[in-house]
Amino acid sequence: MRIALFIYSLRGGGAQHRALTLANGFAARGHAVDLVVVSTNGSAGVTLHSGVRVITLEQGWHHLFERLNRRINLRGLLTASAIPALAHYLRNEQPDVLLSGASHVNLVALFARRFSKTNVPLVLRASNYPSANLHEWPLFQQAIRRLLRYTLGVVYPWADHIIAVSKGVARDVQRLTGLPDERVTTIYNPVVGPYIARLAAQPVDHAWAADAHVPLILAVGRLTVQKDYPTLIRAFARIHAGRAAHLVILGEGRQRGKLEKLVRELGLDADVAFLGHTDNPFAWMSKATMLVLSSAWEGLPGVLIEALACGCPVVSTDCPSGPREILEDGVIGPLVPVHDDHVLASAILTVLAAPPDRTKLLRRAEYFRIDPGVDAYLRVLAAQVAARSASPGRSTTA
Repeated sequence: MRIALFIYSLRGGGAQHRALTLANGFAARGHAVDLVVVSTNGSAGVTLHSGVRVITLEQGWHHLFERLNRRINLRGLLTASAIPALAHYLRNEQPDVLLSGASHVNLVALFARRFSKTNVPLVLRASNYPSANLHEWPLFQQAIRRLLRYTLGVVYPWADHIIAVSKGVARDVQRLTGLPDERVTTIYNPVVGPYIARLAAQPVDHAWAADAHVPLILAVGRLTVQKDYPTLIRAFARIHAGRAAHLVILGEGRQRGKLEKLVRELGLDADVAFLGHTDNPFAWMSKATMLVLSSAWEGLPGVLIEALACGCPVVSTDCPSGPREILEDGVIGPLVPVHDDHVLASAILTVLAAPPDRTKLLRRAEYFRIDPGVDAYLRVLAAQVAARSASPGRSTTA
């Protein structure tokens, strides 16, 4: 097949990284892959297979908007502006199938395919929990729920198929759209491969990583409302009051200033470090005492899977969705309520006192290997291509 994979940019969070993994996996199996991106800002951070062709939809004025985006969040506007360019690509290039690589670009893919007036099959990847929008607007939840349900209920059925990254995401998508089971498939993210062990073995140039006497608590992810780092920092303050410990947070984002202020207010400056983005968090995971995920919501948090693959114990919030599925209802690692720093601190102390068996963690991580995940995606894509070939006149708006 000739597969078009649509994402916002080469650089980003977990959704982008999983999309690049898929692109490489498709190409390694002999498929031609067009990696279609809205913005060329930043590098991939991973080596792309020679069978992957990068196509940018970026316009000349995008650079001005990218500069403004550093001050004001214009990513949604930039993404929406790509609709005409993506429609033009579909008309001219006619790939066998279009896979929209993440939730935040799905609406663009839906409208672009509709405006292109082509019969290119479209598969959406639901990478995050759709109802999470409600968490950011508590005073308007009822109105936003209705708007979200209406919007997704109208436009998501335009797609030929939807791949959800977890069972929780699949249930939420179906609840909001009314789509039947046969239109939605759950495929866990392809995460674990030999590259993790290789990168995990690399050294970390930081004194805390080599200190065997003081526990090193690690968090990895963008500094955003979704990750709820204030709860983690307050939980760490409770732990720090009774014993020595270090907290390292890897990631960048708009909340950095607020989080650093909170650390100063709690008197944790000497034992909390914001080290920014790193292309190799696995080296830290292999040396940390544990990894903590404090998110308010997720899709299927790859950072939990990556930590398990490094043999690193984990503690997570029981947020919608993904952690409960990854950690087998708390068997692999503790699950705690969202926004509860008391219980989070208690769970961290429990794991410090009795670390889990490393073999059990590694064995669970194997469930999320790259090869089976890529093959599962290809089966869905091939089925949509075959269905479209059997019914070439099928409407793209049905």
